[in-house]
Amino acid sequence: MSEQSAPSPTPAAELPSDPASPLPQEIASALKRDSSGLVAAIVQQHDTHEVLMLGWMDDEALHRTMTSGRVTFYSRSRQEYWRKGDTSGHVQFVKSVALDCDGDALLIRVDQIGAACHTGTRTCFDGRDFKVVTGHRE
Repeated sequence: MSEQSAPSPTPAAELPSDPASPLPQEIASALKRDSSGLVAAIVQQHDTHEVLMLGWMDDEALHRTMTSGRVTFYSRSRQEYWRKGDTSGHVQFVKSVALDCDGDALLIRVDQIGAACHTGTRTCFDGRDFKVVTGHRE
């Protein structure tokens, strides 16, 4: 994970109605965050529907993503915000943002430039398939 930016404070596990949230009230109150104040963000290529990666966002990262046209995540390991592509050039341009029916996952549709994965692969799932028994319709 070579993407880095200036250190930022650890996200607070805020109540959904926290007036300090930078998000519009209807969005902030709909989010179901984990105990660290984070929500999973699934990133998908907007035109091919490839699932590119999974990242984590707090209210500030989601706000930055929704208002800048670029995807910002919160790094759990570095405890700082990082905007995808700032160091690698593998930018994610936001096309849409949606919240799932339970409020605990985001779908961020993007136009991905270059590799989405820090390993250099197009997606974080390339070459990582498990052998499984497949099901079939009757």
